[in-house]
Order: sequence, then C-alpha cells, then structure tokens
Amino acid sequence: MEIMVILSQEHPELPSAELKSVLRSEGIEFSLIEDGRGYVILDAPSSTWKILKGRLAYAHEICRVMGYSTTGGIEGTAEKIDWKSHIKGSFAVRIKKLRGEVDARELERGLGAIIKNKTGARVDLENPWTLVRPVLIDDRFILTLRLAEISKDHFNKARPHRRPFFYPGSMSPKLARCMVNLAGVRSGDRLLDPFCGTGGILIEAGLMDVRVMGADIDWRMVEGTRKNLQHYGITDFEVIRSDARDLRLEGGVDAIVTDPPYGISASTAGERSEKLYREFLNSAYSNLKEDGVICMAAPHYIDLEGLIDDRFTVREKYSMRMHRSLTRIIRVIETV
Repeated sequence: MEIMVILSQEHPELPSAELKSVLRSEGIEFSLIEDGRGYVILDAPSSTWKILKGRLAYAHEICRVMGYSTTGGIEGTAEKIDWKSHIKGSFAVRIKKLRGEVDARELERGLGAIIKNKTGARVDLENPWTLVRPVLIDDRFILTLRLAEISKDHFNKARPHRRPFFYPGSMSPKLARCMVNLAGVRSGDRLLDPFCGTGGILIEAGLMDVRVMGADIDWRMVEGTRKNLQHYGITDFEVIRSDARDLRLEGGVDAIVTDPPYGISASTAGERSEKLYREFLNSAYSNLKEDGVICMAAPHYIDLEGLIDDRFTVREKYSMRMHRSLTRIIRVIETV
C-alpha cells in the first residue's frame, strides 16, 4: 500500500530521519517513493500506519495514496477511483496545501459531488467517518484518504513544567521522543539515560513499552524522575543515583539516549563538559550491547568528533537551533 506521511516542518531533516528509523527498527519492509520537503511517500504493508501513529513525534498525518494528478486534472483522476470500496459511512473533502495555491473551496465541492455520486455516501463536514485528503504540492495533487492524525495532546500535557517534578532546562517531549526513535529501539528493548534529569527521555521511551533505566548524580533528579515516570503510568523502570562515568550495568543496554548537562554547574559536579563527555563515552561503550547505539545531544561548541575514539562512528548528525546562543547537535553514534 502506498502511504503518505505529512511531516512537521519544524526541522529540515529530523522528521524524515525519525520516520525511516522507526520503519527500520520495527522491521517493516518498505520502499521509498518520494522524500520531499514536508512529506514522505512510501510503499509498505497496510498495517504500517498503526505503528507509525503510536511512535512518531515530528509528523502530522498518515494517509493512503489513491492517485496522482496535476492541479487541473484532479477531478478527472477522482472520477477513475473506486471510492465505493474505500468510503464507509460519511465523508468530507479537505485540501491540504503543502505548497502552491488553488481555490480549495471550489475544488472540495467538485470532488465531494463526484464522490457522493459514485458512492451515495453522506457528506458530513463536522465529523466525517472518512476524510478525503487531496494534498497540494506545487503544481500537482496527491489524492489521499487520511488514516490517522498524530495527536499533539500528549506533547502538550507532557511539557516539563506540567510534570509533577519540574526543573528548568528540560528537553521538550517531542525532541525526546524523536531521539528515542533515532536510537532505533522497539518494544522490549532496554534503554539507558545516564543523565536522566527529570526523566523526559525515559518517559517517552517508557510510553513505547521500552524498558527504561535512568541514572543521575543528583538525588533530587533521581527521586523526581521516579515520580514523573509513575505519573505517566510507566512501571518497568529503574532509576538510580550514579555518576554516568562510573556506571556498570549487568547485561548491558540496547541504546543510550541522553542530553548531558552543559558547562560547569552542580549538575556536572563541577566538571568541564569535554572531560565529562570523554569519560561518559568510555563508560557508555562498556554498557552497550553489541551493535548498541547512542543518540545524544550536545551543544555546538563541543567538538564531540574530537572526543570519540575508534570504538565509535557517528552515523547521523543534525543541528537544531534552540536560541541565539545555543544550537543543539543531535548525533546517532554506533559502536564499531
């Protein structure tokens, strides 16, 4: 089945990278048809959308592709589609403009009339059972049916200041979810955040049925993370007080996802970032299973490549500007 994922445009690369990582980690066979600005079209099993709906952070909608047309030929394309096999109950037509301009209202009326004539289905503009979603990209349409809308409720409710335990400087739940996905974990895998802070990364991983373990040098963070995980109904977790540089885990972990503290502060126990990162990477190697992955954020002024030895290789690297004085660099690092 051809599936179109309408992506967030908050970042030029992360949304597409996150999507592909989830597909690979879930073992979904797919072929890429188009990888464009703000969308991806792929050929994948029909059940794929259900998995993507529950995991993606930087996506808006998942749709089934019904046809392709020029802007002027969309009604002719719609006439050729067997809508009766796909539309159950009521329907509505709503055009999504990624790029380009058309008279959306006029086209929606015309397409609605064609579909109603072919199916006898009732039009319901308020709460349709099926949403016909023509997507405009420059001078063409991708004619689709919406399978799922990615809810943003969780990301709003899980903002750091809305958790039972809050501490300034916590990562947004959306970026935390994306980093967990970039690490390529799946249900049942074991994930470690050795600088867990208030537990944002662990929350996102735990909600995807990943077994999570956190550590922090500050007891306040350890206790606060436990409280936050329990608040979101996550039960399969372990959070301990430990220095990330001296952590030794029995059995190892499939992935380490983390956002180490920046600069010299109480959270780094007075250590400079470069020394802290170097010693953390040494500890991380001993705690990762074979083929384990690290996904970590670091400020732009840290030359992480200069700290990484020949036991690791940087597979992916993304820049995310946070504000005038800070750009986060997200790296996916593999063991060699």
